[in-house]
Amino acid sequence: MKTVYFKPIADFADTNSIVNATYDMLKKLKKDEGLKLPETMPLKVHFGEMGNDTYIKPANFAGVKKFLKENNVNTCYIETNVLYMGSRTHTEDHLKTAAAHGFIDLPVVIADADANNPYNEIEINKKYFKTCKIGKCYADYSGFMVLAHFKGHMFAGYGGAIKQLGMGFASRSGKLNQHSQNVPLILKNKCIACGTCVKKCPVNAISLQGKAVIDPKKCIGCAYCSEVCPVAAIENDWGGSNFLEKLAEYAYAAALNKNNIYINFAGDITKECDCMGIHMKPVAKNIGVLVGTDPVAVDTATLDLLDKQENKKMFARGRTTLAYAESIGLGSSKYKLITI
Repeated sequence: MKTVYFKPIADFADTNSIVNATYDMLKKLKKDEGLKLPETMPLKVHFGEMGNDTYIKPANFAGVKKFLKENNVNTCYIETNVLYMGSRTHTEDHLKTAAAHGFIDLPVVIADADANNPYNEIEINKKYFKTCKIGKCYADYSGFMVLAHFKGHMFAGYGGAIKQLGMGFASRSGKLNQHSQNVPLILKNKCIACGTCVKKCPVNAISLQGKAVIDPKKCIGCAYCSEVCPVAAIENDWGGSNFLEKLAEYAYAAALNKNNIYINFAGDITKECDCMGIHMKPVAKNIGVLVGTDPVAVDTATLDLLDKQENKKMFARGRTTLAYAESIGLGSSKYKLITI
């Protein structure tokens, strides 16, 4: 049974309470579990899509940074580029978005920034994936502070520690693998037959036949064509099956052989993800901050607290991911909650 530390926080505008809570819980976690911290421990964050205003602001991570500094641990922000077209699709724009949202006090690493070598294949040999495509730079570190804004998500049910692992560590092609059957869709009414995708495809899977055509037998699902298309005529197939289980397998790959600490910031709980570049109103009261070393336990505890507080089942779709994640050995749904 894993321990999850919890600090109730009613007002997420109270940055001091959030900072002090995370610092105190991290100190207790280290003492209770005898954690040995690495020389460098990046902060896995979500910078928020441009236009979103409910992402967790960098000021709220001051307690984490203080804890790491006191333990002589170096840190940085780390992320991967997104699959859809937005302000975080391309590395240059992603870095501008991070800066615009205040993430300027630490170096920023985009783990799959190198288009020629964006990921490592992590072998897991599970039901859906034999290997998973994890952003290249994640291999440079032995452990991460996985900092998640707990909220809803249209596909996953909720976003928390597991989604920060499964989607947040995956390269663009890894994200595509989870969402679909790997092959992007050509929108014939938008394609201008410019040939950019043909030239950029690393495996020559695209040809011009009046319009661009993708050979599904050659396509490796790297999603690079959707990134370089100048008129956004190439989209990702979001209708893939078994997404909830695939997400769990990617989370398993991301956490494999890593000594991670997971922190869920359960406030400003919106219906959709911070990937939505719009203002969203909360759909539940603020809960607080939860900390632990087991992503399944931390997410389960957060969902349980939410359901109890709201007196109804919230984001229930995500329970499927939790059950499957536990079945493949990512973590345990059994936890001991210690309120600080």
